[in-house]
Amino acid sequence: MSFSKVRTRFAPSPTGYLHVGGARTALFCYLFARHHGGEFILRVEDTDEARNTDEARRAIYDGMRWLGLEWDEGPDVGGAYGPYLQSERGAIYDRYFQQLQESGRVYEDGGAWRFRFERKPVTMHDLVCGEVTIDYRDASNTPDLVIRRSDGSYVFHFVNVVDDLEMKISHVIRGEDHLMNTPKHLQLIEALGGTAPAYAHIPLILNPNGSKMSKRDEGAAVADYPRRGFVPSAVVNFLALLGWSPKSEDEIFSMEELIARFSLEAVNRAPARFDAEKCAWVNQQHILRMGVEEFVELARPVLVEAGMNLDERFPQAMIMVKDKVRLLSELPEAAGFLLADDFVYEDAAVEKVRTQAAVVSVALPAMATAFQDTEDWSGEAAKAALATVASKLGVKQGAMMFPLRVALSGRGGGPDLAAILEYLGRDRCVTRLEKFSHVIA
Repeated sequence: MSFSKVRTRFAPSPTGYLHVGGARTALFCYLFARHHGGEFILRVEDTDEARNTDEARRAIYDGMRWLGLEWDEGPDVGGAYGPYLQSERGAIYDRYFQQLQESGRVYEDGGAWRFRFERKPVTMHDLVCGEVTIDYRDASNTPDLVIRRSDGSYVFHFVNVVDDLEMKISHVIRGEDHLMNTPKHLQLIEALGGTAPAYAHIPLILNPNGSKMSKRDEGAAVADYPRRGFVPSAVVNFLALLGWSPKSEDEIFSMEELIARFSLEAVNRAPARFDAEKCAWVNQQHILRMGVEEFVELARPVLVEAGMNLDERFPQAMIMVKDKVRLLSELPEAAGFLLADDFVYEDAAVEKVRTQAAVVSVALPAMATAFQDTEDWSGEAAKAALATVASKLGVKQGAMMFPLRVALSGRGGGPDLAAILEYLGRDRCVTRLEKFSHVIA
């Protein structure tokens, strides 16, 4: 086998959304091609007219582009081996079918056409699964393969092989569920006088309970990830870890780092388990490593969609909450008290403040007065005023921090208190203290 350049392909059927299993396959194809300086091709297997839709095809394109998996050849891009929609390649398939007819390798059976297997053992050398042999000597177990239906349409096995040959695919990386198809494909390739690509069948993705991941399971649809607040780099990172091992303790990678490290030798044989919590954790790590400007730009549409008004100080608020969220979808709740004065108090936080009612009923008005009298406002100046009030009341400053935080934010945790005080400014802090005094009265 000799190929001048690594060429991989992702060949989805547009019958629904882009599934996370398909996206993982596309990612492995992309990483392998980029690692070897090769080319990544998108080919759409849309010959099932009854099930294929333009909407599903567009969902595949959008999902791949959101993940950053730009193809070198394919729909919307073009290339030397098009067309890249199987529905437009009928003349090519007819030519290869005629070649099989002329060599006597196909025969008619009830209006359909079958490919005549050579009755011999066929061994494939898979780059992940190792050596696999299928014995074709017993026709009762391995009947001749239908490659053209009675209506004239071609089946998957035939068009898949023809396209891989025509497009000079060097490596076929696909799910393990296709493993038993490959010996059939090798017989077809041999009959057509072609050079077989190398094959690598990657493990399936299972749910945490060990069942096969279906379209209805959590995390199955790539289109759901942006809506749920995931960032593309994190989803790519997480998908890469489903079946591939970096051979180190590292778990967080950029696309460039994945490309540099990826190899088929490091793909695991065992099925991968989908872990939604792990995916959210990976997302948080990518947010933490993200530059402020990038985070602000990703946060903006999320908050606007939530109905929040953003002013020129909005980036400062994002800096304060950047390390407090796992998902972008958590931003309206995490930053809402900074961006709007109308927010909801956490019941548990309010009840905890009420347990200190004797101190708080006096401390809150005293803090409001002290803040009002603070002329050069800053977070540190406000905390100094708080210390003065605590001293006058004879209470520990720490005992006043929690009620102050709840009064300003409605919750018991969040960004640094001095940062909150400085961002809100004196007047908003005073107003919130006065309002909260009435809430707990």
